[in-house]
Amino acid sequence: MLDLRQLRYFVAVAEEEHVGRAAERLHISQSPLSRQIAQLEKNLGLTLFERSQQRIRLTSDGRVFLTEATALLRHAARLENLGRRLGRGEEGGLCVGYVGDAMHTGLLPKALRSLNEERPGIHVALYDMTAHEQFEGLRQRSLDIALAPEAPPEDDPDLRSALLLEDPLLLAVPNSHPLANAAEVRPEDLDGQPWIAVEDGQDHVWRDDFVAACAAAGFTPDIRFEAPEPLTAVGLVASGLGMAFVQRSMLPGRTAGITVRELPWFQRSVRLWATWHGIDLRPVVASFRETVLATGDAESEPDD
Repeated sequence: MLDLRQLRYFVAVAEEEHVGRAAERLHISQSPLSRQIAQLEKNLGLTLFERSQQRIRLTSDGRVFLTEATALLRHAARLENLGRRLGRGEEGGLCVGYVGDAMHTGLLPKALRSLNEERPGIHVALYDMTAHEQFEGLRQRSLDIALAPEAPPEDDPDLRSALLLEDPLLLAVPNSHPLANAAEVRPEDLDGQPWIAVEDGQDHVWRDDFVAACAAAGFTPDIRFEAPEPLTAVGLVASGLGMAFVQRSMLPGRTAGITVRELPWFQRSVRLWATWHGIDLRPVVASFRETVLATGDAESEPDD
């Protein structure tokens, strides 16, 4: 059986890539730490680290093992916390995975506000994670619900999902730009224009995908800035540094210095999905899931 202490030692060494620094972080000496790592490798029949005089680094098998070990330790910590809360007569807490758009659109904050009104004082842990990490967290039961930019595979035997939100992308241009007052905006009007692209931290090839989408629409943007999130892009547009595609939900109340144009020929949206495990272990999880889904329905309704 795996020893959780040895797994914690392994993770520390893997993250530090140095036994000495890992020992300092764990507040133990190097010799017992090295012995515990060697014992773990012996028990597993697996070489986790490549060792040299200069450094220690993970093997390819070690990298795979690190991913699973980290998930197991996260789940163990959550299980311990849940047990303590149940022991005090509480319902236990919630562990929610999310991406930035769940916050930016206001959907997750609204759902959490509703939860707080219904169950004041309930503990909620929030984890900013990629879609893949969230799905693994659900399978490992270290997460209760995931808010991700994509759904899990349709044939996934464990996970269920529902589309929460489709947030259309609109063109934001500085008020001083000639296109701000143009009768219409055509693809050729955007060709070669200075652009502020919004990064997608979930997608390593986001820039290529963005340029390809623009090319398919009939123009090539001149990307001058890469904004880490939509609100930064809005601020750069307002400063006259370029134009950007920004989600509709980001724009109300933030349009000083910019003009927003809808482009009928550019139909793209940012999507947000709720995903959960097919088996609900606790009523509070099912209740919060219904709150999230109801919040998504409300966000999808057209404005009056």
